[in-house]
Amino acid sequence: MTTLLARSFDLVILDWAGTMVDFGCCAPVNALLEAFKRHGVGLTEEQVRRDMGKAKADHVSALLSYPEVASAWRTANGGGSPTSQDRDALMSDLGPLMREQAAQAATLIDGARATVDTLRSVGLKIASSTGYTREMMEPVLERAAAQGYKPEHLVCSGETPRGRPSPLMVYKACVDLAVWPLSRVVKVDDSEAGVAEGRAAGCLTVGITASGNGVGLSAAALASLPAAERESRIATAAQALRAAGADIVIDSVASLVPALEQHVTKHPAGW
Repeated sequence: MTTLLARSFDLVILDWAGTMVDFGCCAPVNALLEAFKRHGVGLTEEQVRRDMGKAKADHVSALLSYPEVASAWRTANGGGSPTSQDRDALMSDLGPLMREQAAQAATLIDGARATVDTLRSVGLKIASSTGYTREMMEPVLERAAAQGYKPEHLVCSGETPRGRPSPLMVYKACVDLAVWPLSRVVKVDDSEAGVAEGRAAGCLTVGITASGNGVGLSAAALASLPAAERESRIATAAQALRAAGADIVIDSVASLVPALEQHVTKHPAGW
């Protein structure tokens, strides 16, 4: 059945945190919470997860734009509204925090390596993209490679004129890897911004629920929930990803190959 994929696709672009590593997408949450705390502003996890998937500078700017966060910033920092200089100061703090947190959370999600191996075995190229900067990604890349995962291509935050949800990171991967048309590309992401990116590019777009930002729990924490609550959280995440434009929604990247095979079988003339 996997030969169906080679007839339909040339490239799969995989997100990182919440998709391939860091079950629950917890590293960026912890880093952002700490960065804002250092400036006297307490954020909630819900606030931090709202714009997940965007370039980290854009994510920080979005957080500062929320009225409740801007108000807390004024209270903690002398009464002035947050400025671009404040964003830059937060980013300076965030870089080392992200490296530390991301390195700790760089274990591949169960089934991720096997999925990539299967896709490559039928001739598909593997690329990746992230809202992390290249510097933030360095320890993640090292740890992932040690576990056998090394994509042919990586686009990081700041390496295109605009980040997610624009399609420019997808376009860059396709240009660099000489892949076209975009209908032969699969974009896989757990964030709404990443799904919207794939949709804007014209890819077949796959949303990840259980391991991703929308559920936001470690594998152990998710497994410990009562079944009804676990299913409810996954269903809520799926609904948000579909609203963002996902063509397919799956629990984790471990289910990607059979999901793609089923989709191609149902849509033999093109998705």
